[in-house]
Amino acid sequence: MALCKRRRLSDAFSSRPQKPNKRTFLSSSHPLAIKPLGNYYFESTNPAFKGSCRTSGLGFIAALSDELILDVIERFLEPRDLCRLAETSRVLYVFAHHDDLWRTWTVNEFRGNFTWSGTWRATYLKTNNPSYEIQENDTPVQVSDFYSDTLYQPFYCASASMEPFMGVENVERRSNLSMAEFVTDYAIPNKPVIITDIVTQWPAFGKWNDTYFLERYGDVRFRAEVVDIELRNYYRYAHNQRDESPLYLFDKKFVRDCPDIADDFEVPEYFREDYFSVLGNERPDYRWLIVGPARSGSTFHKDPNSTSAWNAVITGSKKWIMYPPDTVPPGVFTSEGSWRAAALTMSILTRQHVHPPLTWLNLLLDESEVTSPVSLMEWHLNFYKKIHQIQPRPIEAICRAGEVMFVPNGWWHMVVNLEDSIAITQNYVGAHNLLNVLRFLRDKPNQVSGVSDTDGFYIKFREAFQKAYPGFLERIEKEETEKRLTTWERLKDGGSRFSFGFVSDDE
Repeated sequence: MALCKRRRLSDAFSSRPQKPNKRTFLSSSHPLAIKPLGNYYFESTNPAFKGSCRTSGLGFIAALSDELILDVIERFLEPRDLCRLAETSRVLYVFAHHDDLWRTWTVNEFRGNFTWSGTWRATYLKTNNPSYEIQENDTPVQVSDFYSDTLYQPFYCASASMEPFMGVENVERRSNLSMAEFVTDYAIPNKPVIITDIVTQWPAFGKWNDTYFLERYGDVRFRAEVVDIELRNYYRYAHNQRDESPLYLFDKKFVRDCPDIADDFEVPEYFREDYFSVLGNERPDYRWLIVGPARSGSTFHKDPNSTSAWNAVITGSKKWIMYPPDTVPPGVFTSEGSWRAAALTMSILTRQHVHPPLTWLNLLLDESEVTSPVSLMEWHLNFYKKIHQIQPRPIEAICRAGEVMFVPNGWWHMVVNLEDSIAITQNYVGAHNLLNVLRFLRDKPNQVSGVSDTDGFYIKFREAFQKAYPGFLERIEKEETEKRLTTWERLKDGGSRFSFGFVSDDE
C-alpha cells in the first residue's frame, strides 16, 4: 500500500517533553494512561515503583526504539494484523491504538471517502466494514506503567493551549489607508501590515459560517491537504477530532465549484494590480478558500514563485509568525539555509534534550527543499520561548475576523488557527515585486509551482507581459540598473573613507 508519511520531531530523534502546566495544557492525562519517559525516572525513586511493562510486553522486539516499531508496523503490517496484535499484550495494544498509523492508512486507502467516527482507528474500521459497531462508551485499556515520548507526543501537542503564545503583536494595523500610502509604506518596503476596514464591507462577512457553508456547499468536494472530501464530511471530522495537526481545507477551485461564492467578496484595491493575469487561464494557481479548526494551519514557508499575498479572515482568528526573506526561522531546514539558522536550531534543540542528526546541516544549496520537521504546536513548545531571547526576533500578529494580512514576497510565515476559521487568500504580482518574480522564474525553474509546464514558463510570462504592457518592463529594468549604478558610485566616491581596518606598513 502506498503510504502518506507524516513525520514529527520524535520520529527523527528522541525528545523529552517539557513539564506540563495548567496554563499551557488543556489536559495532561493520556486516554491510555501513557506517560512521557521523564516520568519513569521520577517515579523510579518511589519504593513502590513496579518498573515499566515495555520489556515484558514486547519481548525480544523491546530492543527496538518506539519510532522503529511504529515504522515497521506502518511498512510491513496490514490493519487487520494490527488488530490481532493488539490482543497479544497491553504494550502492543498501545502501539495498535496509535492514531497516526490509522490516519495514514485511512488517507492512503480511502482518500476523502470516509465518514469520521471519533478516531482515525474507528474511522478506518467503520469505512472498511460498515457493519463494524463502534462502542461509544467503551473505555480504553489503561496502561499506566508504560513510558514513551514518541507515543505521548501527539497527545501532548494536541492538548496544548495557544494562550501562552499570543502575547506579542507587532504588525501595524491600518484603516482608511490610501493607495499611495500602501505602496509607499508597505508594498515598496516589502513590509507586512494588517488592514482592518476591508473585509467588514464584504457580503461574506456576517454571512459565511459553518452552518451557511453546510447548507450551500455541503455536498461539494473540497481539497483538504492530500484528499478531496465533501464539506459535510470534513466538518464532521473538524468539529470532533483531537489531532495534533488537523487536516486543513485549502481549496483552489472553490470559485469554479461554487460559482455564486465569488459574489460575496472582491479583491481589495491594494492588490488588484496582478500581472500574472496577462496569462489568463494559464496563470499559476493563485486563489484559495481556507477552512480549518483550531490547531490547523501551515508550517513555515514562503509563498510560491516569489509572489506577494493577502489573507482575509472571514470568521475566527489566526496567529502569524513571520521572518524576513534572508532569515531562516529556527526549526526550519532549507537547501539554501544559513549556517547561523541551522546552528541556532541545533543549539535550541540540544538544550531541549533533542539531538538531530548533523547531516541536516548539509542542506545548503538552492532552497529547493524546505523541511520543518515539527508540527505547529511542537514548534511553539520547543522554540517559541527561545526566539524572544535572540536576534532577529520575528514579526507576530493575530489577524482577526474582518481583517486582512498583507504578506510581502519572500517572507517566511507560519499560520495557526486559534479557533474554527474561514478565510480567503490570494497571491499576486504587482509592480513592486515584478522583477523579483521574473528573476525567480528565470533562475529557479525547478521551483516554479502552480502550472503544468514549468520549463518555458519564464519566457511565456515575460513575452505575455511585454505584449500587454509594451515598454514597461524595459523601463523598470533600466531604473533598477541606474539605481545599482548610483549605489556603486556612492561607494566609489566614499572610497577614501572606506577600509577593512588593516594597518599599513608605514604605521
